Amino acid sequence: MRFSIERVKSADWTVSLKSGMDVVESVEAVSPTQARVTLSRPSNNWLFLMTTRIGAMFDPSGVADLANSPVGTGPYEVASFRRGDALVLRARDGYWGERPAIGEVTLRYFDDPTAATNALLTDGIDVIGTVQAPEALARFDGDPRFRVIEGTTNGEVTLAMNNATGPTADVRVRRAIATAIDHQAVLDTAWAGRGALVDTMVPPTDPWYEPLPDVTPYDPAAARTLLAEAGTPNLTLRFRIANLPYAVAAAQVVQSQLAAVGIDARIEPMEFPARWLEDVFTNADYDLSIVAHVEPRDITTFGNPRYYWRYANPEVARLLAAADAGSPDEQVTDLRRVGRILAQDAAADWLFLIPNLMVVDADVRGLPDNRVGEALDLTTLSRA
Repeated sequence: MRFSIERVKSADWTVSLKSGMDVVESVEAVSPTQARVTLSRPSNNWLFLMTTRIGAMFDPSGVADLANSPVGTGPYEVASFRRGDALVLRARDGYWGERPAIGEVTLRYFDDPTAATNALLTDGIDVIGTVQAPEALARFDGDPRFRVIEGTTNGEVTLAMNNATGPTADVRVRRAIATAIDHQAVLDTAWAGRGALVDTMVPPTDPWYEPLPDVTPYDPAAARTLLAEAGTPNLTLRFRIANLPYAVAAAQVVQSQLAAVGIDARIEPMEFPARWLEDVFTNADYDLSIVAHVEPRDITTFGNPRYYWRYANPEVARLLAAADAGSPDEQVTDLRRVGRILAQDAAADWLFLIPNLMVVDADVRGLPDNRVGEALDLTTLSRA
């Protein structure tokens, strides 16, 4: 454990998630099975993050070439990996726990949703793990060979707004945008009504979830009034979105609704991830954007003024710090307050929660209805 934590804190890790280990002051190996971790301050968030990828345990002898020689201690081992094509997992001989019912699992990658659909229809695969567009489900309606799994995720499809520069730096403009959007219409059109509405950066699976439909209700007349008060009755915005099916579909509906209140949102699809990450996420060179935020408990991003929405609110920063250090009850109270402030400030606008949609062979069992974390447990898979 000591090696793994210190490795995340070192230069060997370059991804931004490593900041979750910043609070670790020292790690001491107490015994072969125990470690003592000293934090610079109390942190609920660190305990939670240890259940995610930054808390993964590594052996010092197995990290030299992880990209080509993966290691692990779980019920499956990597049999082969072809980047961008397929990952083959095989049940591990001598595993200490119960042997999984499915001895070999192949995870295949598809750039084209139609190709994935055709592969399932022709027995090339057994499961479509993430349906990219709801219209694809029509191919399976009434076909007894398949069943559809529909649940929820914690992936907020978010209309980001630049809080630091341009017209959206004005809270009145941001609130006008939020009140100009009929979120149910966006969900119905972009995702055929599948999914759920959400009012802030808190999905219902978080302990501090609180519905807030009263904060920015759909009200085009109020939106026009706010734009007039801001001195921007006719506004042009750069709408730079990820070129992903859900983002494109949602952006077209949002564009139409904003046009109805005098906002010309000019859609620019951007190659995802590379160009979107460079121009929007890193450089914050945008007015509006759309992408799904699937990281768990990502309300904390609003405490970082350098994050791509460039939101800076001292009270939110104070509450986030208090929630991190407080008791479980205090954490819930503080983060509910943060959620309401974010909605009141229209720090972003939350269009809907993307649903968990899977299509599977009728005899496949053990897949989760809901996907609210990073892990996919393959040990529960079986065939009826």
